[in-house]
Amino acid sequence: MTDEPFHIFGADRAARWVVTCDHATNRVPEEICGGSLGIDAADMARHIAYDVGAAGVALGLAERLRAPAVLSNFSRLVIDPNRGEDDPTLVMKLYDGTIIPANRAVDAAETERRLDAYHRPYHRAVAGLLAGRPAPILVAVHSFTPQFRGRPPRPWHVSVLHTADRRLADPLLARLRREHGLVVGANEPYTGALAGDSIDRHATAHGRPNALVEVRNDLISDDTGQDEWAERLARCLDEALADADL
Repeated sequence: MTDEPFHIFGADRAARWVVTCDHATNRVPEEICGGSLGIDAADMARHIAYDVGAAGVALGLAERLRAPAVLSNFSRLVIDPNRGEDDPTLVMKLYDGTIIPANRAVDAAETERRLDAYHRPYHRAVAGLLAGRPAPILVAVHSFTPQFRGRPPRPWHVSVLHTADRRLADPLLARLRREHGLVVGANEPYTGALAGDSIDRHATAHGRPNALVEVRNDLISDDTGQDEWAERLARCLDEALADADL
């Protein structure tokens, strides 16, 4: 692995699908406070720093779909690639009860520097892959924590987040709901219609079919869980695409 702000896997795969993982890693570049945000290792291993297990699912899914995958190579706490450039949560100073010391003094100039160094190169990579194939379909892989501090447990095993464009989301939801024993959410535990986020930027703005898949992170914390979910999602996505007749 390099110090680049993103990694592309399978760029020569020819499927219509493009798989992304906005929050693939908890890596903090060395140039930012010597590679530390000032929080302890236990916090850096939590969902606040990255989407636990999502990178493994994204890579396994992309292989099965014969699709390229683009993964970020910086923590969401450095700067969040799934936020628009003017979003107030772009650089988090407090997240799920944890203060982020290295971000407390981040000003407009430092935010702009992080945009140029990490956020924008990642999005250029996603845009380039999508532009380079006919009729592309975007699938974003995320994970969510089973419970925020002081809040009720989240019952869903998986959720599909969507915007007003539900061409792929609806048949994907239908396929997932046929899977035995799954609790499936739609726009849970939050909405998929966030102005300026990755789906808005790379799919909605271009009229491209899309789905954002959220898997509960305790289900994909190891290789076995990641493989199982990659297999399930690949099958359900292929079936959903056939159902949607896109």
